[in-house]
Amino acid sequence: MQKIIHWYYKALELIVVLALAAMCVMVFGNVVLRHFFDSGINTSEELSRFMFIWLTFLGAIVAMREGGHLGVDMVVRRLSGKTQFAAVLLAQLIVLLCCAVLLWGLMRQHSLNVANTGMVTGISLSVVYSVAYLCAASIGILTLANIVKLLTGRISPASLIPTTNSD
Repeated sequence: MQKIIHWYYKALELIVVLALAAMCVMVFGNVVLRHFFDSGINTSEELSRFMFIWLTFLGAIVAMREGGHLGVDMVVRRLSGKTQFAAVLLAQLIVLLCCAVLLWGLMRQHSLNVANTGMVTGISLSVVYSVAYLCAASIGILTLANIVKLLTGRISPASLIPTTNSD
């Protein structure tokens, strides 16, 4: 199971890198075309916007796994024992709640996204925003696993506190 999870995150990282590279090529190509040839490729503008959405959501999943999201650790680091445990557990529960709210909102917006399409490409926005389902589910599962590990004592609360270089 750990191997599958490892390859899942490696695939996400690869997709993020490929999307960023494709965005750079498309945007740079359009800049050159507009500057030197007074033309551009409208499809590449829209596709680069769509790829940016995917890049953002997939990057959020990868950052969550690596503990790279912003966090306010100033107070939690100074706590100890049960108070630190409670603060970390509360933070994890809030993240889980945010994932649930995101999923709920996505389901409510789904019919609108299916009906709307990209102006140039004609791609359904449900395809574009489908990555948000993956993001909410992946971060939610990761957070739920953290909560279970925390409650069963398999990880310490300190390991879930974001690290900073300022200390």
